[in-house]
Amino acid sequence: MNLSIYFKKFFNSSQSSGIILIFCVAISLLIANSSLGEGFQNFLHYEIGTHLFHLKYPIHIWINDGLMAIFFLLVGLEIKRELVEGELSSFKNASLPIFAAVGGMLVPATIYTLFNSGTEFSNGWGIPMATDIAFSLALISMLGSKIPNSIKIFLAALAIVDDLGAILVIAIFYTDQIQWMYLLISFGIVAFLFLLNFLKVTRLIFYIIPGLFLWYFLHNSGIHATIAGVLLALSIPTNASNVQISPLEKLEHHLHIPVSFLIMPIFALTNTNIAFHSGMAEGLISTLGLGIIGGLVLGKLIGINLFSFIAIKLRISSLPHNSTWSHMLGVGFLAGIGFTMSIFIALLSFKEQFEIQDEAKFAILIASFLSAILGVIILSLSAKKNKFIDDDSDE
Repeated sequence: MNLSIYFKKFFNSSQSSGIILIFCVAISLLIANSSLGEGFQNFLHYEIGTHLFHLKYPIHIWINDGLMAIFFLLVGLEIKRELVEGELSSFKNASLPIFAAVGGMLVPATIYTLFNSGTEFSNGWGIPMATDIAFSLALISMLGSKIPNSIKIFLAALAIVDDLGAILVIAIFYTDQIQWMYLLISFGIVAFLFLLNFLKVTRLIFYIIPGLFLWYFLHNSGIHATIAGVLLALSIPTNASNVQISPLEKLEHHLHIPVSFLIMPIFALTNTNIAFHSGMAEGLISTLGLGIIGGLVLGKLIGINLFSFIAIKLRISSLPHNSTWSHMLGVGFLAGIGFTMSIFIALLSFKEQFEIQDEAKFAILIASFLSAILGVIILSLSAKKNKFIDDDSDE
């Protein structure tokens, strides 16, 4: 099964950026637990910008609301391209990763809620729903030709659908008090962007400039500004042709390197800045820690495989080409690597509650580490046990 040129780029950038992300996490943890920790925190809370038009924010806000909007723009472009011309363009191809992603969101959220319903941590139910694209694809890519290409594509499609779900969760459930005037202006800008698409305007600058205004008005409306990236992405023109490069594909190509090698590492450096203190390890067995770890490690595994099993038994879907259920178990664990999106939702869940944020981040790191180790072990054992011939393999 051939990997499309877009999936090749996807895997290559994910593999390299995953290694850089691991390095940034290590550096961030070292800084936080050294004499530089307090100074680094002061730096992140230093305000830059202008009070004119309410554009003066701490550096960490510019990173989490500004730079991450570009990350969501890239995710939105990938989602739209896959829906129009890729692995999600037909129900037959899309059905299994869609069912798997839905199960991989519902079961972790349920497990978290069972632990934390009625507690001060109840708002964090969205934390274990997310899968980190960069880390999960980096690890499965490192296993090389031992893993069927169809399984790699399945994981990528699942992660994309998963991110779409996380985006909807953020937009609907993690929104502050709404300022309706700003929101109405945002709707007007979105309508204008789709009008440009309808009129077949293809120059990207005519989308980017309104997109900047969309970010500003959404940020002031109370809805998380990163959603502007997704809305902008959905308005960018594309086509189902492999011959003509569309504006969407051009923008996606330009964004891959800065997002993978600049924006994501900066986010990791900023948001895994966890200062360890006595009692933090005990926090792993608190309802917060158990909900996050149980949701990511077991919830993802159970949800993805249970919903996939149901879809296959109902003959709606079938297992990916050359794959086995042991491959699916490995993917279920790899999908439990929450990291970027989970940390992002944790920040939204416990705003200004920095101690709870740190405990949540620590639980996410532990859960992601466990999921990564278990996923790689199971996929490696599957590769030894199940020899296959990937007829069109281009690894």
